[in-house]
Amino acid sequence: MKHYSHLFFDLDHTLWDFEENAKKTLEHLYNEMDLSTKGISDFTYFHKQYSAHNDRLWERYRKGLIKVDELRWKRMWHTLLDFKIGDEQLAKELSTAFLAHLPHRNILFPHTHELLTYLREKGYELHLITNGFEDVQHAKLKNAGIAHFFGEVITSEGSNSLKPNKEIFEFAFRKTGAVPHTSIMIGDHLEADIMGAKNAGMDQVFVNHIRETASFAPTYTVYSLKEMMDIF
Repeated sequence: MKHYSHLFFDLDHTLWDFEENAKKTLEHLYNEMDLSTKGISDFTYFHKQYSAHNDRLWERYRKGLIKVDELRWKRMWHTLLDFKIGDEQLAKELSTAFLAHLPHRNILFPHTHELLTYLREKGYELHLITNGFEDVQHAKLKNAGIAHFFGEVITSEGSNSLKPNKEIFEFAFRKTGAVPHTSIMIGDHLEADIMGAKNAGMDQVFVNHIRETASFAPTYTVYSLKEMMDIF
């Protein structure tokens, strides 16, 4: 088996359960801000629409079509419009509150602590490459109790690039002293994490929590984090 020294993880949807944490945060805001009295009568539909708009806008952000600030508040704006609520101030208040509360959520995918402890004990250097925002991602790591596992946290803001662009991976190599042929990327997103790493000369572990069909073969595919103990 090929020897790896540097393991680069994605965070959201790979280790940190973004969907569950976002849902809990939105539910808290739904109640705290009395959104049911503002025309949003169905929380389940509210959450569903937010998730759809968030995914769509993140895709545009990854492609460089929109800026961070636009992503942050327009996912709320478009969700409100689905309820025929054209209130820009409310959208921005929701965005600010969401970003303030979300990093305090700490739901991780099963076996996260177990896996990270195992990998550290085996002597691997662990790092993160994430398209998330600098302050938010560091807060998530701290509140989830996993910050101490990672040597370097490379964010899109810190690197001035985004996965799948080759530049963010090259920035990570410079920051950590790693080289592509002994590094591996571990993530859930086929384009951003897996294809991005492949184009940067790295092997990849596709963490396929949702059992997505891949159009190409990653170096490895796992369906739970615990399965990675059979790889490393």
